[in-house]
Amino acid sequence: MKLSRTLIAAAIVAASSVATSAFAQAEQFFPLLSYRTGPYAPNGTPWANGKQDYLKMVNARDGGINGVKLTFEECETGYATDRGVECYERLKSRPGVALFDPQSTGITFALTEKAPNDKIALMTLGYGLSVSQDGMAFKWNFPLMGSYWTGADILIQDIAKSLGGADKLKGKKIALVYHDSPFGKEPIPLVQERAKMHGFDLTLLPVTAPGVEQKATWLQVRQLRPDYVMLWGWGVMNSTALKEAQATGYPREKMYGVWWAGAEPDVRDVGAGAKGYHALALNGSGMQSKVMQDIVKFVHDKGQGTGPKDEVGQVLYTRGAIIQMLSIEAVRKAQERFGKGKVMTPEQVRWGLENLSLDQKRLDALGFGGLMRPLQTTCADHMGSTWARVQTWDGAKWNIGETWYQADEAILKPMVKSGAAKYLADKKLQPRAAGDCNS
Repeated sequence: MKLSRTLIAAAIVAASSVATSAFAQAEQFFPLLSYRTGPYAPNGTPWANGKQDYLKMVNARDGGINGVKLTFEECETGYATDRGVECYERLKSRPGVALFDPQSTGITFALTEKAPNDKIALMTLGYGLSVSQDGMAFKWNFPLMGSYWTGADILIQDIAKSLGGADKLKGKKIALVYHDSPFGKEPIPLVQERAKMHGFDLTLLPVTAPGVEQKATWLQVRQLRPDYVMLWGWGVMNSTALKEAQATGYPREKMYGVWWAGAEPDVRDVGAGAKGYHALALNGSGMQSKVMQDIVKFVHDKGQGTGPKDEVGQVLYTRGAIIQMLSIEAVRKAQERFGKGKVMTPEQVRWGLENLSLDQKRLDALGFGGLMRPLQTTCADHMGSTWARVQTWDGAKWNIGETWYQADEAILKPMVKSGAAKYLADKKLQPRAAGDCNS
């Protein structure tokens, strides 16, 4: 009898050990598409580093998400759509996969048709398909915090403000210098709509990727003499544009870039030559936020940093951390419904993305106070926020304006609705039923 009790006790201990080990080994996997090579590497690298360091920090500081360890694997795309699709296909079946951040509008376009069949969400913070804000048409796409339509709208608002009102736009000449790719073409419908509303003349000037050769483009700018230039660039295209503007004498204070043309790599090599240049600020930056201080404390000071320590807090690094935070908060939200301390499936994470609710109190608790605005997604709205500010380069650093602009929903909503309807019709798809919002 005594032996029997001993064996039973040993069995209980063994079972407990197995259960504990299984819990400890539970892993939520985050595939990280990146581009650390090629002409876009200077911008893609800090973005990727911010995502990795945030994952490392949450593991080190919090032990993961309610006991679930976070793992990741990077896959180099070189910003090429075909390589991005290859990365997706290779990583999508990994155990515990959460979601994908394609890190490219072109890759997003390609994956948008694959995601519904695979039932894996795509987070495209500040990029991707503008019409995918409509969650009733795009169940698996989440352009959180803003799209190229919201960004273009805010830039037009800021230009109008500098003139003293939208009525002063009439008769002005605006040139859109854009990366000749899905990314660069995405804002065109919105700018055309604004031109029709306000009566300004719009000239479209495409730049062949990657954008190292722009002399012909800026010769056109010099001949056209537009009142303003909107720069829709990425990577080396941005610094090249600023250098060409300087060479041709175009005033940098009349240039306005998208939030992918407003980071340290875009202006560092130009320095004082870019003074006065404006760009959208989708997020704040700097070392004053608690999350950046925690990344230094729990990651870099332990010798675990992905990149250089002085990169922490820069614009794109911070954006990478925000993206990863939102990914993790989607998993956390899903756990509230489907099981705390469990690894979430991609479908469950999708539900978490659709039910995010980050008010100021929660952002402050996460250490992101001052870096972004509160965000709340719904079944119909997969963006959750349309706010941004405008920053100006003073020759040595970015100075962010105090005004938070919100995209004009009176313009955006009809465009999103009609654009989403056209997409569904072209693909012979049906919108989601209202009852699907609970799934």
